[in-house]
Amino acid sequence: MPSKLLPTFLQSDIEAHASSKSCYVTIGAKVYDITPFLEDHPGGGDLILEYGGKDVQEIMGDEISHAHSESAYDILDEHLVGFVATDEVLDAATKSEQPDGIVPLPPSKEALQGLPEGIARPIYANTGMASADDLSRETDTANDYRTHKFLDLDRPLLMQIWNGGFSKDFYLEQVHRPRHYKGGASAPLFGNFLEPLSKTPWWVVPMVWLPAVTYGTNLSRVGLSGWGEVGAYWTLGLAMWTLVEYILHRGLFHVDGYLPNNRVAITGHFLLHGIHHYLPMDKLRLVMPPTLFIVLASPFWQLAHFVFYYNWYAATAVFCGAIFGYICYDLTHYFLHHRQLPAYYRELKKYHLQHHFADYENGFGVTSRFWDRVFGTELAPPKAAKAA
Repeated sequence: MPSKLLPTFLQSDIEAHASSKSCYVTIGAKVYDITPFLEDHPGGGDLILEYGGKDVQEIMGDEISHAHSESAYDILDEHLVGFVATDEVLDAATKSEQPDGIVPLPPSKEALQGLPEGIARPIYANTGMASADDLSRETDTANDYRTHKFLDLDRPLLMQIWNGGFSKDFYLEQVHRPRHYKGGASAPLFGNFLEPLSKTPWWVVPMVWLPAVTYGTNLSRVGLSGWGEVGAYWTLGLAMWTLVEYILHRGLFHVDGYLPNNRVAITGHFLLHGIHHYLPMDKLRLVMPPTLFIVLASPFWQLAHFVFYYNWYAATAVFCGAIFGYICYDLTHYFLHHRQLPAYYRELKKYHLQHHFADYENGFGVTSRFWDRVFGTELAPPKAAKAA
């Protein structure tokens, strides 16, 4: 029997692989990725594509159409990538005392009702995950690459994205299906001397920006009437940051639908935020590198001084309050992924991780849900996806 490490595929996932770029077929409960064989098929690849995403047992056994030799089945076995959840196998597996001895499949709908919570969890189609726990479930890198034909986590990611020739739709589908690399380690991005520049420990954020905020806040006192006025402008900036946080996350980091279908845009998206959704538990690529933040913050410095044109010091106080909001945001974001937190933050942690494992098209607030409620993008409580 094939290795139990091979994954299980929902029927909908198999049906999605029906093109020359990725073609799956099934025979019974076995799933085969025959993409590499398309050009070598004696009848031509187009003949196979007619059955892409479908079961080919009947057509392969049809002697009138074309009898297939044993070698054809041997070739198929070389391309076995997993199993499909047929009703018969599901029933056998869920009734067995050792279901993984049959095939590593999810249970049937009837069995789901009788199983304790956590044993059987249906999958969210958009992400391929069932719960926040799956975000920390280690990815079999070789099998993942063989199955999805996206990125090999053991090789530098940047040039794979740049040279991959991925369509926007395929890229967005894959980058939002989280992987977990070697217990939370950082997968190679550049693969050269630039690698350290892509990694930022969480403590760099307060170490770099708190002194700057302190200096700017004290400086703003020079041109204002007192600490009370400084505090008012500073608090206004902090409040404004909460909206900026939402706008950046939704309008820039998740510009998915408006992303141009070319490799420059796809690579830029991956570097800016896609890599975080692809490897959400990477501790060193979670907070923003100072150089990137300077680029993003510079327009807001100009904006603050444009809006509060009447007083340079007031604009500086507003900007410093906003930067403090950013510090809180980045630290909150890191701790939501990697720390045990008090009650309020535990709920926020559940909410944010749901954005990763269930619905990346909603739930853009990180430090609070306020603007999600205002703009109608608040995440609903997790719902069980349909079992196969």
